[in-house]
Amino acid sequence: MKILVTGGAGFIGSHVVDLFLKDGHNVTILDNLSTGKRENVPKGVRLVEMDICHRDVDRLFAEGQFDVVNHHAAQIDVRKSVSDPIFDARVNILGSLNLLECALRHGVKKFQFASTGGALYGEQDYFPADEEHPIRPLSPYGICKFTVERYMFYYQQVHGLEYVAHRYANVYGPRQNPHGEAGVVAIFCDRLISGREAVINGDGKQTRDYVYVEDVARANLLTLDKSLNGAVNIGTSIETDVNAVFQILNQAGNFGAPEVHAPAKKGEQMRSVINWSKAHELLGWKPQMNLDDGLKRTLEFFQR
Repeated sequence: MKILVTGGAGFIGSHVVDLFLKDGHNVTILDNLSTGKRENVPKGVRLVEMDICHRDVDRLFAEGQFDVVNHHAAQIDVRKSVSDPIFDARVNILGSLNLLECALRHGVKKFQFASTGGALYGEQDYFPADEEHPIRPLSPYGICKFTVERYMFYYQQVHGLEYVAHRYANVYGPRQNPHGEAGVVAIFCDRLISGREAVINGDGKQTRDYVYVEDVARANLLTLDKSLNGAVNIGTSIETDVNAVFQILNQAGNFGAPEVHAPAKKGEQMRSVINWSKAHELLGWKPQMNLDDGLKRTLEFFQR
């Protein structure tokens, strides 16, 4: 297949690109390199350095004649979305609409979208949350992601464009940017290695569902040939608090760093964990990397 991966020079997108290439697909990357890196682009893969909101994206679609769009380019910082919701909407809603319109005009068969589980369900009624859980995002970022899901539903119902929304839990792993992207694992790795304080917000008992990036990439590969037209959670169904993540990394690197706490961030969600049984039922997908080994691999990447 001919696949356009937006955000393909970034953290998750680059792992998706690697797996698509390994499976024999023809991949083009669209990335403005605001957080992505040229070194994440495999040799021989075309990189188009452009913003997803740019009008010339249509020309790229006309030239590329893509079968699939895999959409990972986004403004992904939840706190940035709170401080500047207009910018967040411009990138995450209008940018996505630009891609959807281009896909419609140029015969794209499927639209894969990197959505969110953690930021979509809000403070949960039950644990882990499945795809039927009430949608109650507590940030403009989550609102934008769900808005794009609704737009994809419209494009499928009215225009026949197949889609899938991968609702990710907290993705971690090699290539995550500790400076330009959200992600406590990357931040802790960076600070522990450099000898700076790895500060934990609040009491550190807030839990998240940490899923390894290669497991996430595999889900993208599995949905290429499946007609889902809906959302699917990609997580582990395991809650881990921030204190535990710090301690695993601290011990793995023999850093001996003290556990330092700072005031809690206002409005931070206390518990977030999602159910992946639908992904297993429809795709045969399941998380393969356990947290201890995944954190060690991530730390080793940052220590290179």
